[in-house]
Amino acid sequence: MFNKFGTGFWLVAIITIFIVFSNLGGVPLLDPDEPVYAETPKEMFAFNEFVSPRIFGEYWYDKPPMYYWLVAASYKILGVNEFAARFPSAALAVVCALVVYWSGRRLFNERTGIASALVLATSIEYFYLGKAAVTDITLVLFLSLSLLSFIEKRYYSAYIFAGLATLTKGPIGLLFPGGIIFFYLLVTRNWSLLKSMKIPSGLLVYALIAAPWYIMMYKIHGSIFVDTFLGFHNITRFTSPEHPELVVWYYYIPVLVLGFFPWTTIMLQSIWASLTASNRNFSTLLFLNIWALFIFIFFTISQTKLVSYILPMYPPLAMIVGWYIDRIWSLKNIRFTSWPILLGLLTILFTAGMIIGSKTMPILQYGIYIASGIFIVMALLVIYFTWRKEIGRAFWTQIIAMVSFSMVLVFMLFPLAAPNFTTKPIAQEFIKQYDGTSPVYIVKFLHPGFTFYTNVYGFELKKDDDLNQYIQESPRAYFLLRQSEYGRLTNQSIQLLTVLSTIDDKVLLLKK
Repeated sequence: MFNKFGTGFWLVAIITIFIVFSNLGGVPLLDPDEPVYAETPKEMFAFNEFVSPRIFGEYWYDKPPMYYWLVAASYKILGVNEFAARFPSAALAVVCALVVYWSGRRLFNERTGIASALVLATSIEYFYLGKAAVTDITLVLFLSLSLLSFIEKRYYSAYIFAGLATLTKGPIGLLFPGGIIFFYLLVTRNWSLLKSMKIPSGLLVYALIAAPWYIMMYKIHGSIFVDTFLGFHNITRFTSPEHPELVVWYYYIPVLVLGFFPWTTIMLQSIWASLTASNRNFSTLLFLNIWALFIFIFFTISQTKLVSYILPMYPPLAMIVGWYIDRIWSLKNIRFTSWPILLGLLTILFTAGMIIGSKTMPILQYGIYIASGIFIVMALLVIYFTWRKEIGRAFWTQIIAMVSFSMVLVFMLFPLAAPNFTTKPIAQEFIKQYDGTSPVYIVKFLHPGFTFYTNVYGFELKKDDDLNQYIQESPRAYFLLRQSEYGRLTNQSIQLLTVLSTIDDKVLLLKK
């Protein structure tokens, strides 16, 4: 069996599994996103309803059901816990790295496949989201499979995986592959390729996979599903900012620089070489560049911005960097200066930022010093190896350093920081003190995590709700608030409340 897949396959698989599965269930679900994707599959079992997602007992039109189904299957096998909630994302992160390896190997060569997959697996944002109970890795896998199937001329596979992407996150499952392929054909003027793309039958295959759930949801819920899912969660989010303070044109530049670290230090050189160097793989590299650029521009234009949105550009970037590393691996007549210089500068900025940031949470300082030491040693060794023109050793230095950093992250930093980003401790305290009948009022940010850990839905406090009125009119109730909400209470309301528990003075469980 080991010989069947080859050394490269097992190397990528073992390293990626080690990174994404280490301490996967050892940290509580982090608010607010992870508990949403963990709670909804719980309620699928509670209501015995697997078509219409729910949260807090109400129908939930935010996302299609693919990740909920995967987590529900995970719960069935592993039980309801943090590890099971994150398992699908971690498993698919490994699969995606292997897909990049296989495609890199077929499109280029074995070393490019290995380098591409490991560049992807050791990028900070990729392995962080691979360890999180969110939909992003699932979408990235299906989009990557669809687009790589196209470039490898496996057209029916491209439609199948576009359908699965549509079941994961909506219309972008078709919009992204369609848009990227269109611009590739536009740039190359290779419109004759349309004749071989099996468009009518392929779209039928796509529809057979993607359409049934949408049709059933419309039949069950009618126009409210269309208005909420397509209207608000897709069109409105694209055209109107959910977080207005984040709407700046350069938002994704620092996200990419940090998220793709440490490979951003060689990314621009790789892109330039892929577009200017004479090589037989130019068409493939052009497609990968268009893929990455399309994702970046699309979300730069989008008015709603989140750090995780540009993750679908990481696989093509990883393949471009992997190709470039393979290309320069054995060159002895050129000394590469931009890589070590950029790595040195980014390492200084990154470590300085971590050390300064640790002052707000002193408990993390020891782990941050270790992480900073790893990055500094990595930078010094890469500078040394690139000066000696030993590119292979420089590459493996970064791989080993990022694997080491990931261990510090999940065994030292996350466990210490988690209590400040999860409702689990306060939910456990609530369970001990709850009388079982009184109403519970919860601010939106804390609602999913509180519900997951208590099985109590409670009433969500909206932005415009008059919290003081709830407190004064309720004869007996519990309130879960953040310090910001508590600070807006009147003295009269505060006098009516008893603080039962707090998390670092930021989250308060109160009782009237």
